[in-house]
Amino acid sequence: MTQPLLKVERLEKHFPVKKGVFGRTLNHVRAVNDISFEVYEGETLGIVGESGCGKSTTGRLIMRLIEPTNGSIQFKGQELTTLQNNEMRNLRKDIQMVFQDPYASLNPRHTIEKILGEPLLLQGIKSRKERRKKIYEFLEIVGLSSFHASRYPHQFSGGQRQRIGIARALMTNPQLIIADEPVSALDVSIQAQVLNLMKDLQEKFKLTYIFIAHDLGVVRHISDRIAVMYLGKIVELTDSEKLYKNPLHPYTKALLSAVPVPDPDYEKEEVPLQGDMPNPANPPSGCIFHTRCPFKMDVCETTVPPLMALEDGHTVACHLYTKEGDIHDI
Repeated sequence: MTQPLLKVERLEKHFPVKKGVFGRTLNHVRAVNDISFEVYEGETLGIVGESGCGKSTTGRLIMRLIEPTNGSIQFKGQELTTLQNNEMRNLRKDIQMVFQDPYASLNPRHTIEKILGEPLLLQGIKSRKERRKKIYEFLEIVGLSSFHASRYPHQFSGGQRQRIGIARALMTNPQLIIADEPVSALDVSIQAQVLNLMKDLQEKFKLTYIFIAHDLGVVRHISDRIAVMYLGKIVELTDSEKLYKNPLHPYTKALLSAVPVPDPDYEKEEVPLQGDMPNPANPPSGCIFHTRCPFKMDVCETTVPPLMALEDGHTVACHLYTKEGDIHDI
């Protein structure tokens, strides 16, 4: 079997909750709580969940923009958590990130040529002529023109700014791109254009994506596999088609039932979510989802369900599919 490009094992990030003049630590928010997954070369892994579930934190941990509390992150067999800052900086040419807000992630005082030229300077391309040639080339690749290079970010629409963000990520010829909600700030019509562009670029440059989003409808069209996160944990992980045809976890079912369907005659199963997401600084005992689950059993309140791989490779953390649970179909 081929080795994964990225392997994440038991990754955790705890943010301290401080109070008072002296900043005493009272508690910790478990933003990412013991998650493991693998990403293979050329595929797209989607990570979905409600706001606050830890999916964006996961992306930043992989990039080492924030430091993990515990766990292992291996890229091409190399452990990232033990690298020095300068070593990690050099490695970032192979791992790039596309951010949610295409305006906030671009320096408003710099022209597009300067923004796109900075990664090339860090790569050691000193010749301005050579940098300009590559900048023009990548602007054309993402659907813009070379004359856009002399403009500033505020002179572009949201969709165009995100194309510039994608071009910047491509400048270092990366192998892995982490896209953190790259289309959530865009109009629906523009979302489709950016998603299609990302799929075309993946084929052209043999890219691997981690695509982070809260919208299961968006993730469906670009992901090969999907990990569903809730309150810092992965509760379901499987192929995209399997997830949409046969979701197993009650939380996944609830997310899918909320996705709008354009056919007015189509009737789908409604799975209501009770209440709000619990405080991550004080998560529930047992299964973290039991406070909102319509299928809650006694065992759910006391025992944490393991992330189990079922016969078809479908992975789920739910007592409905373990020996402790007394029913196996929902």
